[in-house]
Amino acid sequence: MESPHLRIESTGEIVKLRPDVTTVGRGAFVDVHLDHPSVSKLHAEIVRRGPYAYVSDLGLSRNGTRVNGRVVAQRLLEDGDVLAFGSQRCQVGGLPTEEMLPEMSLRRSAIPELTRREVDVVAALCQPALSDEAFVAPATAREIAADLVVTEAAVKQHLLRLYQKLRIAEGPNRRTRLANEVMALGLVRPLPAAEPDGPDTRPPAVPPVSAARPATPPAGVMPPAPRLPADSQLAS
Repeated sequence: MESPHLRIESTGEIVKLRPDVTTVGRGAFVDVHLDHPSVSKLHAEIVRRGPYAYVSDLGLSRNGTRVNGRVVAQRLLEDGDVLAFGSQRCQVGGLPTEEMLPEMSLRRSAIPELTRREVDVVAALCQPALSDEAFVAPATAREIAADLVVTEAAVKQHLLRLYQKLRIAEGPNRRTRLANEVMALGLVRPLPAAEPDGPDTRPPAVPPVSAARPATPPAGVMPPAPRLPADSQLAS
């Protein structure tokens, strides 16, 4: 049986996966070197655990990581999966095959493919949740628009499409339910504390300035439990 490996599509080069962690990126000291500006210096890791392997996007590139066309934060890999780091594609091979349980197969196929702008919108939506110890509230459409330097109307259109793609029914707290869903699917995750990687990296996950952010309580006073506000600021 052949060893677990990645085949780089642009060159045909085959790189064996390390027994523990294989680093992927544009940098000079990674294990799988992809020389393209859409790839971050340290873009992703492929982690092996016994016979299994999963890819973990490090959140340091605007161009993200995809598995079989779908944006991922972390994803268990199957033999033959096609990975895209920025615009560079690789195929994983040599992994042992195992019959997937029906619920696992359904879970893998449940994640819809998102556009690059939709990924930016959900990242900005969840930014407060990734920065605070408690999920106070997702960003408003106005805050997302300011973060992405687009109009509020454009953000609302993207949110409407995201509601449809992720099957978020109409009703109260719709933005909160959307944020919970994309985080549960692994489409958004906390950014690691790292130095920026040039002009193609994401900024650190700094929460937007908002009156909704709770103030620091005086010493000795217990803060109240966070409450999720009704999603009345965004039209369904």
